[in-house]
Amino acid sequence: MRAIIVEDEIPAREELEYLVETYSGIEVTHFFDDGLDVLKFLQEQDTDVIFLDINIPSLDGMLLASTISKFTKRPYIVFTTAYKEHAAQAFELEAFDYILKPYDEKRIAAMLSRLEAAYKRDFAESKPTTAHPIPKGQQNEIPLKNSSRVNLKKNDKIIVTDVNDIYYALASEKVTLVYTQQEEYTMPMSITEFDSLLPESQFFRCHRSYTVNLTKIREIVPWFNQTYILRLRDLSEEIPVSRSKVKAFRQIMHL
Repeated sequence: MRAIIVEDEIPAREELEYLVETYSGIEVTHFFDDGLDVLKFLQEQDTDVIFLDINIPSLDGMLLASTISKFTKRPYIVFTTAYKEHAAQAFELEAFDYILKPYDEKRIAAMLSRLEAAYKRDFAESKPTTAHPIPKGQQNEIPLKNSSRVNLKKNDKIIVTDVNDIYYALASEKVTLVYTQQEEYTMPMSITEFDSLLPESQFFRCHRSYTVNLTKIREIVPWFNQTYILRLRDLSEEIPVSRSKVKAFRQIMHL
């Protein structure tokens, strides 16, 4: 499942992102602090869930939800607000849930569990499962999952690359940027899809926007909120480890 968070207060946004990543498999792909920006986004892209604050600029959460409710394909809407008085209106709009601030961790966890179950019931099970054969001439364009090689794209060329040469990957809008020591490649897929092509024992999703090659880490620098910044061999880029990934990262790196 993919989600967006619409919240104009950074601490509340970061806390909600942490809870979503901790208690679910939902991928938060974008953040917004303005209702009109959300409408523009939804005109071009789909999302499965919107975590929606009510008190936001340009177009408040209730008006935004009312507009979204008229869409043919409607995402689940979870209101996140400090105001109790809008609850009745929220459920008239068929909101999935109405979460009050400050967030209650157990309440959020329970909501996320129900949300994933609802998505599986409403959407995942309705998708066709019959595999379609790959047309002749295209088989070699499809990278094998967890292969020692992956096909990267640059200037309309396909470059067969050893996974050991990949340092990290970065999510960027609808594509994933992949970096080796000297080159940058653009893959027309989400970072989650790209991750599925890499060996799990060697690559770690350390942040919603970053996947890192563990063998390329030169230095692990303690950062705020008990997180880390990773410095890689041969590159100047610094890679963040998000709060929700710290525990798994410590276990993998024996910290």
